Amino acid sequence: MLKELVGALAEPVPIRFLVLRLLDKGFGFLSYKDKIRYGSVDRPHYGYGVHQAALLARKLGVPRISAIELGVAGGEGLLALERHAELARRDTGVEVATYGFDTGAGLPPPEDVRDVPYLFQAGDYAMDVDRLQRRLKKGSKLVLGNVAQTVEGFCERERPPPIGFVSLDLDLRSSTVAALRVFEADHRFFLPRVVCYVDDMVGGADAAYNEFTGALRAIHDFNEEHARMKIAPVTGLRHISKHLPQVWHEQIFVAHRFDHPDYGRPTEDPANTQLPLRDDGS
Repeated sequence: MLKELVGALAEPVPIRFLVLRLLDKGFGFLSYKDKIRYGSVDRPHYGYGVHQAALLARKLGVPRISAIELGVAGGEGLLALERHAELARRDTGVEVATYGFDTGAGLPPPEDVRDVPYLFQAGDYAMDVDRLQRRLKKGSKLVLGNVAQTVEGFCERERPPPIGFVSLDLDLRSSTVAALRVFEADHRFFLPRVVCYVDDMVGGADAAYNEFTGALRAIHDFNEEHARMKIAPVTGLRHISKHLPQVWHEQIFVAHRFDHPDYGRPTEDPANTQLPLRDDGS
């Protein structure tokens, strides 16, 4: 608890929220939505994506979905994704299967300057495969190999429940371009809108992330090549629902599948779609 307190005090967050966060970590009284909002769970960006996907699935009558981490590294993220899958299930009733894609041996060699070679080199972020496999729950699956090969035909081979959340953490533009081909599978393997978290896109001048390299360039290239699918940032997330402003709010995107048969299916409660004139008493 002391370590949590010291770390929290370094954040530019009102003290009442820090106290709420620390109390929830100790006693677990907040709702899942509020745990994400106040950051009292590990990797709240994963929680936000999985929770939103599960809520959409429930509205569409989909009982089971998938969450995918593209780029597992040591495995802490995939283990966190498992925990969020269980928390989302408890909150929504929607089951969440989890998958992690990685070479297992670290990053492949950068292909050109668009792969940001001043930050990433071959062999970075290698995995202890056996140790991670022992830690994973039965409902999770680790997909090992070069993502250019493992993503190809993945949906047809594995028949996962509809994919609702994807984390893109492959560092290199070339690997991210290859991984995004997962979206080219049939609509039946996806929710109509897939929440995405994009790592390696915010940082200081030393990292110098930009629209011409890395993950952002890969997303740009994907959008250029796909007229009826677009991966777009969610605008204004940090300003809604009383969220504490966090860096990850800038890293949430949605993959829109415009031709998905459920894309235009209404998901709003009709009670919230009317604005009758209020009686002013006159």
